[in-house]
Amino acid sequence: MANQNPTRVVTGEVRFSYVNLLKPRASQFGGEEKFSVTILVPKSDIATKQAIDAAIEAAKEIGKKEKWNGVIPPVLAIPIHDGDGVRPSDGMPFGEECKGHWVFTATSKADQPPKIVDINLNPILDPTEIYSGMYGRIAVNFAPYNSAGKKGIGVYISTNVQKTRDGEPLGASAPAAEADFGTPVQPNVDEQMPTGMQQPQQTYQPQTPYGQQPQQPYGQQPYGQQPQQPQQFDPITGQPINGGVYGI
Repeated sequence: MANQNPTRVVTGEVRFSYVNLLKPRASQFGGEEKFSVTILVPKSDIATKQAIDAAIEAAKEIGKKEKWNGVIPPVLAIPIHDGDGVRPSDGMPFGEECKGHWVFTATSKADQPPKIVDINLNPILDPTEIYSGMYGRIAVNFAPYNSAGKKGIGVYISTNVQKTRDGEPLGASAPAAEADFGTPVQPNVDEQMPTGMQQPQQTYQPQTPYGQQPQQPYGQQPYGQQPQQPQQFDPITGQPINGGVYGI
């Protein structure tokens, strides 16, 4: 079926980063909660890039009629960026995962959750299947905006997201078991001795001066505190964001 909406694009296979598709989140600085995902389009996918360019041009014409008083602004914020270049926000290079890709971020409002399906179009119910680094396809819509003196083209999730295959997770990942539980416990020699010959085990308890907390071994967290995960930064804006590998 042909696409009847010139501003809507269904991509080829892309890679997803900074995935917040299961639960809407506000930015680090507050504001409206939204679903969001950063989309990495391989430069080899010429058809998807051409479709995106055509959708942006169609959105410009809509903006000219409905948002910008009959004129396309000479300086207009365009949402797609060259992953081999630098971020427009601070001039710093994009992350390594962006190399060889076109990069843009799409959002949707908190009351418009994306529909996420697998390669066979079945709904994905396991939240751990949705993460930054996976591959898939997505339907997005390009639309003009004029907000707070800023004019440009925005990208919005158009309901449907499909996961096509797994990929190496991006961003903060779950710690190894050793990080949580320490090194494996070695069997006690006494356990291998015949019954009646084992030596009673004694556990050394360091003495702590009254009123002071016992010192924690290096690399361990005090009881009740969780180890901190690395802060993630949006590859386009360079700003810190909420969320980790999994979009929950």
